[in-house]
Amino acid sequence: MNPAPSVILFTVASGAGFGMLAMLGAGMPSPTGWAAFLLFSLAYLLAVGGLAASAFHLANPKNAVKAFSQWRSSWLSREAILAIAALLVSAVNAFSSVFFETVLPVFGWVGSLLSIGTVLATGMIYAQLRAVPRWNSPLTPALFLAASLSAGALLTGQPIFAVFGLLMYAALQLAVWVHGDEAFPRSGSTSSTATGIEAEHVSLFEAPHTGSNYLLKEMVFRIGRKHASRLRVIALSAAIAIPLIILFISTSLPALFLAGIVHLCGMVVARWLFFAEAEHVVGLYYGRNA
Repeated sequence: MNPAPSVILFTVASGAGFGMLAMLGAGMPSPTGWAAFLLFSLAYLLAVGGLAASAFHLANPKNAVKAFSQWRSSWLSREAILAIAALLVSAVNAFSSVFFETVLPVFGWVGSLLSIGTVLATGMIYAQLRAVPRWNSPLTPALFLAASLSAGALLTGQPIFAVFGLLMYAALQLAVWVHGDEAFPRSGSTSSTATGIEAEHVSLFEAPHTGSNYLLKEMVFRIGRKHASRLRVIALSAAIAIPLIILFISTSLPALFLAGIVHLCGMVVARWLFFAEAEHVVGLYYGRNA
């Protein structure tokens, strides 16, 4: 699929922001005063900034309001509702921590759980799509959560949790790639099922139309295997290996923050691959065999 910059920014930034809110709400750490102001401000900047970026992916940004109306059937709506609830509940704890230097554990823990729920809902938006076999797996929301908590731990200065989170993310990312590379063949989707023609081998004689369209532009984007392999190495290096090396050298707050920035840069590459490598079954209708 064609990786939209707004969606990449949304998933990476908001994931890191809600990861920070989850860590802060769980008391890892429990800052007050100016320290709380700086950490909560960064968390809200990432979370709210990421959510705002997602609106630019809409053809009409005004339709973002409608994202709250379909919570019974849409993970997008559930994500939107959980995000607003997490931001509001966490704001109570943040306000008390900053201005009254009093941490409110109840609001913190509820905000933490809502933040985790938001990230899982984001992952489920993609995991539920049977038309994209690479995403259609429980590994997808688990990957989103591991990336979110890893970034949150790094940016809030939690070295032990950060190392654990990075290793967990590494394992899940490798599992997602191994599973995803074979997901399309296992799905059973073929040119025959795409066209409805009951034959063992179906090939495209002529394109369905003479010009390009939205589906070809957005859903049938392809990336070369050689380029994908190189980008995977870059993603693993920046998102996992380099941050771990930095933490091995030093666990000071500046080192943790630097590791967090490098991790987010690697996540941008990994998330670009997440979309670029996704094969939509509609490509079969256009003769693009996975």
